[in-house]
Formats: sequence, structure tokens, C-alpha cells
Amino acid sequence: MTATDFELGLNSFGEVATDHGRTLSDAETVRLLVEEAKLAEAVGLDVFSVGEHYREGHNDSATPVLLAAIATATERIGLGTSVTVLSTNDPVRLYHEFSTLDAVSNGRAQLVLGRASATESFPLFGYDLADYEELFEEKLDLFMRLQREEAVTWSGKVRAPLVEQRLRPRMRSGGIPTWIGVGGSPNSAVRAARYGLPLMMAIIGGRPQRFAGLVDLYHRSLDQLGHPRQPVGQHSLGLIADTDEEAAETWWQYWQPVVTRLAEERGFYKPTRERYAAEIETGALFVGSPETVARKIATMARDLHLNRFDLKYDVLNLPREARARTIELLGREVAPRVRELLAKEPTHV
Repeated sequence: MTATDFELGLNSFGEVATDHGRTLSDAETVRLLVEEAKLAEAVGLDVFSVGEHYREGHNDSATPVLLAAIATATERIGLGTSVTVLSTNDPVRLYHEFSTLDAVSNGRAQLVLGRASATESFPLFGYDLADYEELFEEKLDLFMRLQREEAVTWSGKVRAPLVEQRLRPRMRSGGIPTWIGVGGSPNSAVRAARYGLPLMMAIIGGRPQRFAGLVDLYHRSLDQLGHPRQPVGQHSLGLIADTDEEAAETWWQYWQPVVTRLAEERGFYKPTRERYAAEIETGALFVGSPETVARKIATMARDLHLNRFDLKYDVLNLPREARARTIELLGREVAPRVRELLAKEPTHV
């Protein structure tokens, strides 16, 4: 990989924004995402991705619809998903949605498939969490066959069988770029390698370098299975501002209450100023000035052999001006600086 090949993108979970103290409505936030994707394209970023969640404050529950709206407002930028919960989606319906998106966007569609860390979709759509692994494994097998074969005959436990099924509109030959999202599971990395698919690592806490062993396992698995090397990406949270101090104070104000609530729900530690500072310094928060964030991304690219880095830039109630400033600085200052740093000291896979 050369420095010019390194991709930088944005991830959004459709989280409600504020505007001069006023909380935007859900509909206003959806429209804001379209505007932010246009801005991301204007400043030269490579990919704009939207997640899939079903909880208050998030407006990314109909991701393909939102990406289609963005497709009509942009011309170049890649359109993807931060994660698509394949376990509670139907692979046939998903194929139709993304083959249509790919046609509308003139070949810009891609997606990240995951098992789900937030599990609200399971009861919402009538799935049993006890079937967590089986649902994902069977649906991934079907979805990849639908992408790679013209006519599919398939049977399994999780949906009705298919016999010589041909879907329309067809995706491009071989399908669209499809990543497997992982949160640290070795089994997930090996599964991605088994299908010859790129790996997207969701690193949201702790030292990112602890994922180096996972990347090594993934590469060794690809080699053993006879697949060519595939891209590796990192998804992490953060905010960029003109100074380190401004970025740290702004992100803390809005990130701290969200993580405090999650800590109460999931039983992990509540955020403290000391831990927050450590996450910025050596952990998984990419918060700071353009130079600080660029150097940290370049370090991760070398340490984890990355081909792509996606910044999850929205958090509940973050002002729209702070969101826009992050997008502008990531595209205009951070991206070229990262590529400059990688050109001086390349990453090797």
C-alpha cells in the first residue's frame, strides 16, 4: 500500500445534533447528514458511512434509504455502512437494497457487516439472541453467494430456501466491497479471511495496538486459505478542532454523559478525566488538533497495517458547528498530513 492509497472516511450513527443550544428534530438530523456527506465530499474524503441502530437519539435505522438520498446529492464519495446488522436483516432484501443503491450512486456502494454490539434489533424483529452466531454465519454465507453467483440455490435454518434464484437489479460482477466488522473476536477475523473479505476493526477503547495480533491472525489466515491480502480498516471515535484544548473540552462535554449512561447499562467503568486523558494520549479516542490527530492516525496505520481509517464524528447533542469543523479539518488538513507522514515512513503489510 502506498500513502496515496490510504483512505480516510467518516462514520455517523445518525445521532441528534444541536444548533446554538436547540436540539434538532429527528428529521432535521437526517437532513443534516445529507449536508455533512456533501461537505465530506467537498473536502476530499473517501467514504461516508452510516450505521444501523434502534435507540433514542439515533436516526440511522433506514440506512440504505439515507445513503440513496446522499447518492443523489454527491458524485464521487464512497457510500457505506458503519455496520449493517446482518443477523437481523434478510440477505435477499439487503441484496436488493444495496444493488439498487449501487446503481443509483453509479458504483459507489459498499458495506460493513457485523453481528451487533447493540442488540435492540433482535427483539424488534423477532430474533432470539441465543441464535446470535448461527444467524450471522448462515446469512453471511447466503449474502456472499447472492453477490458472487448469478443463480443461487440455498437452504438453511434461518430463512426460507432458494432454488435457482436470480435477483434484480444485479450488482456489479463479483458484488460490492463488503467488509466484516469485528470488535476483537479472533473467530470473526478468521471468518472474514475464510470469505476473502476485508476487515474493519471497531476500536472504541483501550490501546489500539492490542489489535495487532488480530491483524496478524487475519493475514495468516488469508495466506493459509490461498486468498490475496485484503484491506484492513479501523473505526474509532473523535473530534478535531483548531487546538488540542478546544477539542478535548468539547468532546468531553458531550461524550461523557453518553459513556456514563452506557456504563450503567453494560456494567463497565464510568469515564473519569484521568481515563479520558489516557484515551486521548494512547487510547482509542482521536481528539485534538489536526496535527495531533494526523500523527495518531499515521501511527495506527503503521502499527496495525491499516489501509483505511474511519472517524466516528457524531455523538449525542454535539453542536452541528463542531461536527462540521471536524469534517472540514479531517479532509483539508488531517488527510493530506497523514499521507505525507506515511510517505516518509510507509506501512508494510
